[in-house]
Amino acid sequence: MAKKSLRTALQSGQFVAAPGIHDMLTAVVSNKVGFDFVYASGYWMTASAYGLPDAGIASYTQMLDRVATLCRTVDASVIADADTGYGGLLNVHHTVRGYEEAGVVGIQIEDQEFPKKCGHTPFKRVVPIIDMVEKVKVAVEARRSAETLIIARTDARQTHGFEGALERGLAYAEAGADAVFLEALESEDEMREACRRIGKPMMANMADGGRTPIRSAQELADIGYSLAIFPSATGLAAARAVENALNVLKTEGTSNSPNSPLFSFAEFNGLIGFNEVWEFERRWARNDRAAVE
Repeated sequence: MAKKSLRTALQSGQFVAAPGIHDMLTAVVSNKVGFDFVYASGYWMTASAYGLPDAGIASYTQMLDRVATLCRTVDASVIADADTGYGGLLNVHHTVRGYEEAGVVGIQIEDQEFPKKCGHTPFKRVVPIIDMVEKVKVAVEARRSAETLIIARTDARQTHGFEGALERGLAYAEAGADAVFLEALESEDEMREACRRIGKPMMANMADGGRTPIRSAQELADIGYSLAIFPSATGLAAARAVENALNVLKTEGTSNSPNSPLFSFAEFNGLIGFNEVWEFERRWARNDRAAVE
């Protein structure tokens, strides 16, 4: 199955809505539902793989492994969170090459100091503008394919105010970023103003429970955004469903309860590829018997 080009989608005016995919169970379910693009969130992949917060704890090597596995598993094209580029300029170069080789079509790099924090949590600090401008330039130069988009994110809204974040977004656009992401804007007016003043495709973060007002894909397109990520929807839904199932098991002593709806085991076997495994075994079991005879 051919994967979609993010550049072509944005150039054609298609609004891109990308759900966050935090683990491979979610990836195969998303294949059933069908999306052109999905998002690999540093917060949610760190949480699902290691049970740790998004605080700069997971390494480049760990995240690359998760992202590469997602690219192999999911039918959609992957936009990936690459945090700060995992270090200085050489690290950014290495990160872009690694993510691109893994199959990522959009690489998001942010201007936080290391260790970075989730964009909707406190105690964030950002590097000087010139440092991030150089990271953007290195990232753009490092990619081998023009189909790989560089998305520049600023986390300056809470430390430098809206105008400070806007100044950074404009600088990163000028440095060559293909799309700009002003994280954690706090009102629809700020969202509209950012889209109006920055002359590049704009990305919105619809983080449930975060600082930015949640709007639908159509509303975001009307505001002026070209793409939006919904990074927390699947992770929060999965955590709630798991908590419910465990509570039912604890109180009722069984998983076979109307209070704990379950995905079909037979259907899930098909989603993760057991039908192909069984067909392979049927075919080669016949050959094995023939060889013995």
